[in-house]
Amino acid sequence: MATRAVDSRSVSTAQGRSSPRGRPAADVRARRYDPAETKARVLAAAHMLFSRNGFAATGTADIAREADVSEGSIFYHFGSKKALLEELGRRHGEAMIAAMEEGYALEDLEPGITVPRVLRFVRENMIWEGPEPDCNECGPKAAMAASADAEPFYHAAKEVTTDWIKRHMQAAFAKRGVTGVEIDIAASFTHHIVGDAIDRWLCAATPEETDRIERETVRFIRAASGYVVE
Repeated sequence: MATRAVDSRSVSTAQGRSSPRGRPAADVRARRYDPAETKARVLAAAHMLFSRNGFAATGTADIAREADVSEGSIFYHFGSKKALLEELGRRHGEAMIAAMEEGYALEDLEPGITVPRVLRFVRENMIWEGPEPDCNECGPKAAMAASADAEPFYHAAKEVTTDWIKRHMQAAFAKRGVTGVEIDIAASFTHHIVGDAIDRWLCAATPEETDRIERETVRFIRAASGYVVE
């Protein structure tokens, strides 16, 4: 009797349905509808596709295929593609905070620790920051100027990181006995300064220039935070 070749990635079930990659259909359904795992798969797929193809060129159907979930689950968990992008921005900000805090209590962090960590985090986790071939600018500001797609991502990340800067300043100033600082204003200024430093640092033409930008950013923020600067 003739036999038919079976694709190893698809195995028939008792009900006549097939499941991808040889998993029973019931297992696939259980995996797909685990809320935490589904959200994680969607976020990972969206991050990859937005980075590679851009926000506008990526549809929710593309994300669903890449994540191996239903398209409806994207809207159920995130509401819209823009909200998904904003969630990626918040998580980007949270990951940046984790990189800054690693190994230190909040009140013990100072600019000589946080600034170099932020710069390296951005370089290693770029989405839109890279320089364009026909553009002399790069970094978040240039990314937002070149594409409105980037704006919700960076605004969400800014909200998370600015809130962290406020908490860090409150803890650090309390430990050092610094008073009379308008925390909201100081945090906003600090975020702006570091954002400008990121743009300049990513666009630096030589290692010497990146070192100079990093060093002067640390000096400026230390002075603004009441440290003695030599």
